[in-house]
Parts: sequence; structure tokens; C-alpha cells
Amino acid sequence: ELVGKVVPQPLPKERDTAFIKAQEQLLSRGITATADMGTSIDDWLTYRRIGDRGALRVRLMSYGSGIDTTVRIGGSGPTPWLYGDRLKLVGVKLYGDGALGSRGAWLKAPYADAAGERGLGFMSDSTLRNLMVRATMDGYQVAVHAIGDAANAQVLGAIEELAETYKDDRRWRIEHAQVVDPADLRRFGKHGIVASMQPVHQTSDRTMAEARLGPARLAGAYAWNSMLRNGATLAFGSDYPVESPDPFAGWAAAFTRQGADGQPAGGWRPEEAVTREQAWAAFTSGGAYAGFAEAKFGRLAQGQRADFIVVDRDPVAASPAELRGTQVEETWINGEKVWARK
Repeated sequence: ELVGKVVPQPLPKERDTAFIKAQEQLLSRGITATADMGTSIDDWLTYRRIGDRGALRVRLMSYGSGIDTTVRIGGSGPTPWLYGDRLKLVGVKLYGDGALGSRGAWLKAPYADAAGERGLGFMSDSTLRNLMVRATMDGYQVAVHAIGDAANAQVLGAIEELAETYKDDRRWRIEHAQVVDPADLRRFGKHGIVASMQPVHQTSDRTMAEARLGPARLAGAYAWNSMLRNGATLAFGSDYPVESPDPFAGWAAAFTRQGADGQPAGGWRPEEAVTREQAWAAFTSGGAYAGFAEAKFGRLAQGQRADFIVVDRDPVAASPAELRGTQVEETWINGEKVWARK
């Protein structure tokens, strides 16, 4: 934070160049649509400049960084789809707590490896509800970062209260939902909640999570299968740039519960694995549904926007190791080839 105050901000042309490079990386990995969780004013202006130039290829579902920024961008509500369904401000991103690795995730009981520390909740119950009401009244979708079990319980409570007033399709998003009290898992199946989760977090965090939580709390950690069994909508992503955006690594992790090294044998808490097909649906149609975009993309079907990729192997038949090694040969968006391997 101290360094950030003195580092010069990038110029608009530098932001544009960086975006084009990042877009190329996404397209090379077969990513046709992505969510930007925490769009700033400068970010939005960059997207608009790129779109105005006709250079926006990937589809972007944008969530403003906090309610004030979101309202400054969208005004009285979400924007329409722009640039041929390439860009839309969908909602607002809020933060309920910090990260597990730094012991900032808000837990109901102290950390197993730090006596007396329970992390930090970023907002009071009333503040969270007020922000969610303010966004919801204007039609913005609400996405709340919640990693610890206390943070997830707080967000669930707010959703349950607001759902009594806002009974239409709101698709409340809980981002990460990494550590959940097993008693709270059933609550994810109510009120149209979307559990937006990242399989690669489980492979990266496994040993750290064991140390932070201890064995007793692992039952609700990275609980993808339990989310599905309890009726939640599951949307998978990568959380790039924290992790690699590679969807094939995430896909393999989701149905094996193993890292790239094949460890641990049999998978980490394998009962929480999902099937190969369920995982791919969470990355594709689930991701589109999570951003109210399922009528436009997320599937190969009549009426959809013809977004697809060509790969060098059959990902359904490939072993987990082979799946991780998948190379994208071509990426097509809206029936147009936008990237090809050279």
C-alpha cells in the first residue's frame, strides 16, 4: 500500500497494451469469456477504448469494485451488452474477509496454527446488508468474496434476509466459498445462490489449509460435490492472476482432487470431487449462468453465439495428466476465428 502511493499510474496507452497482451493469453488457452471481479473506473475505460477500436475479442462480464465505482460506471443499473455481446457491467464485487494463507479469512473458531486468531470480517452485518440492498435495488447482481466459515455464514444470512424482499432471480454469488461450516452447506441450495469456486485453489492450498484449519474443519473445505448435492449452482473459474488461467488444469483438479504431480494418491478428500462432465459444465454453462449470460453463450447449441475451441486431443477421453497438457489449436468467438497456434 505504501509503495502503491508513489508508483506512477499506467498511462491509458500502457493499459491498452497490457490488456491486448492479457487477452492474447486468454485466447491462447481457449478462454472465450471471463469475469472481471473488481473493475475500476480505469479498467472500464480501458475496455471501452479497446471495444471502440474493434479489438475486444474475449467476452467480459464485469463486476465493479464496490458499490460507488459500480454506480459511477453503470448509473441506474447494469449496462446492456456492448460490442456484439463482448462487454457488460453485470454487478458489484464486495469483500467479506481476507485470504486463508495470510490468516485473514474470517473463521468461527481460532486458526489451528495461531491460537486466538480468527481472521477478520471486513463488514458488520448491517453494513453488508445495506450495501447489498443498495446494489439490488438498482438491479445489480451481488458477488461477495467469502473464504472463511464465519464470512460465508454472514453472507448466507444476508442473502436469506434480502431474499424475503427480492424474490425474483437474483443469482447471489458467493466468491470462493472455500471453508464452510458443514451445517451451512445446505443453505447454499436456497435462494438461487451461485457458488463461484476455483478448483486450482484446492491443489495449491491443500497443505496450508490443513495447517490453518486442522482436520475437524476440513469437512466443509473446497466442498464442490457437497455444493452440488445441496442444490447450489456451481460455477468454476481460476481466480487469475492469483492462479494460472489454464482451464484444463482446473478441470483435471476438479475431478481428481490432485495436483499436477498426481498427489495425493487417490485425491485429497476425494468424496468432494465432481465428475469430469460436472466439472466441465461448471466451467462453461455454469460460468455463463453465473453472469446471467446463459442465453448468449456457454454451450454449443442453436441460438448460442458459436464460441468454441479446437484442441489437440479428446479432453473427455484423456487421462488427467494428458488433459493438463492439452494444447489449444484455434479459438473461435461468434463464429469467427480470433486466435490460432502458429
